Amino acid sequence: MSTCDFLSPSKRQLKSAIKNMAFLAVFVPATTLSLAAALTVNVVDKDGKATPDAVVFISTTSATTAKSSLPKASTITQTNMQFLPAVTVVQPGSKITFTNNDPWDHHVRGSAAGAAQFGKNDENGFALRLAGKSLFSSAKSSVVSLDKPGVVLLGCHIHGSMVGHIVVSDTPWATKTDASGNAVFNDLPDGAVTVKVWHAAQFVDLKPTQTTLSATPSQIKMQLTVTPPPRRTPAKPSEYDKSIG
Repeated sequence: MSTCDFLSPSKRQLKSAIKNMAFLAVFVPATTLSLAAALTVNVVDKDGKATPDAVVFISTTSATTAKSSLPKASTITQTNMQFLPAVTVVQPGSKITFTNNDPWDHHVRGSAAGAAQFGKNDENGFALRLAGKSLFSSAKSSVVSLDKPGVVLLGCHIHGSMVGHIVVSDTPWATKTDASGNAVFNDLPDGAVTVKVWHAAQFVDLKPTQTTLSATPSQIKMQLTVTPPPRRTPAKPSEYDKSIG
């Protein structure tokens, strides 16, 4: 009779569990075990003030799959002469629905943002027009597919003050900063990562930052070289607009 035959059931179970853990450590890829690191990136402007609607990207060579993916569909409304939300983050291949909630017509123009707008290759470029919403009809919508990574600048030929952005991210770890300027990630892989920040007012990209993550939550600060202008107050419909709406 072997020594194992004299072990109590609880001890045999413990021994089996230890063997299973050893098997997992050897045969299960590290990328499936290490998506537990937490990182908070605080983005501030040139004056040190919290900056919302910046987009933070995390890239790594130790894992390619996140626990949750970016959306593959999103809706942007044209409301009170604004694109809402002002910044949308999606993955390549996403379908964007534009909906005109205003009583007047809008044009939607999508083109490369930042320095890329001066290039010849604009794979995410598009243009469309949406009729205004009348009192007794539903809002008009149109869908656009964005297949390539990059930042898309939204504009309106009819109303030049309307500006928005769509960020098509090639990394699953990308999110907007909140009102406090924080972008929070909870499912990052342990090890070295590269942190990149984009903001609509930052025409020249910031230099990426490298950091190493572990089980202990980390926090870093990224500072823009510009001070973004204050968010424009939404326009109110005129009496004429109300009468035709």
